[in-house]
Amino acid sequence: MFSILLVLLIIVAVFMIGVILLQKSEGSGMSGSSAAAMFGGALTGAAAGNFLTKLTAWLSVIFFVLCALMALVASKSNIAAQQSSLVDEIVLQENQQPISE
Repeated sequence: MFSILLVLLIIVAVFMIGVILLQKSEGSGMSGSSAAAMFGGALTGAAAGNFLTKLTAWLSVIFFVLCALMALVASKSNIAAQQSSLVDEIVLQENQQPISE
């Protein structure tokens, strides 16, 4: 389950990066030529801005939900137990070493 969520998170992150790069910035960004070419000129101007803004908002919500789900799955699974047992082993080894003066 954790692996599936991780793959989905990576896919959403890549899409979000692409959508953010397509948005118009003060310097006109990459959206001037590539958005018109990619969507066949149908989403130019205000329509493209609204669409890309809403898409970015939805992708960011999905991104944060996936992050929360991954944290929940990790806390309920063996991953958290393995990490905590590793920390316990490290602390135990540090306490067993003699103090040299």
